[in-house]
Amino acid sequence: MSRGHCILSHGFESGPDAIKVTALADVAERLGWTHERPDFMDLDARAEVSRLGDVPARLQRLIVLATTAAARGPVVLAGSSLGAYISAIASLQVPVAGLFLMVPPTTMGPMPALDAAAVPISVVHAWHDELIPATAVIDWARKRSASLLLVNDGHRLNDHVAESSAAFEALLRRL
Repeated sequence: MSRGHCILSHGFESGPDAIKVTALADVAERLGWTHERPDFMDLDARAEVSRLGDVPARLQRLIVLATTAAARGPVVLAGSSLGAYISAIASLQVPVAGLFLMVPPTTMGPMPALDAAAVPISVVHAWHDELIPATAVIDWARKRSASLLLVNDGHRLNDHVAESSAAFEALLRRL
């Protein structure tokens, strides 16, 4: 019997087999959660929409997946960078049990500022993120009493996959 379902969203210029979302999938499976890793690469390639691809279509795709999953049981949305952004925004429209956000952008051009449902939230961010200032994420997490892990790394969190996985495991165990 599954404890629930995790939808793990990759970042821009990444893919569903990326190291971080693969590590999260391993954690979910080990703890008895089903999981899926949607592929947004087709939407990310749509540079005619914006330099970040088709963000509204990416968000809508996640909302459809999460709505379907929520009809079967608890859902946790997790993502990295743009995947974190759409996970948080989708949580405002679909009932979720929790959110796991790695290096979340607090702003996204013409899209709404980062916001999230009032659910348990765990954030991993890098002190030396070259794209998203740590201070913006600290302030965002503080306002929501989110768990926050700050690591000595850059935007890709290359040196902290294990720590990110451990933080995800802690969130799933709390739910």
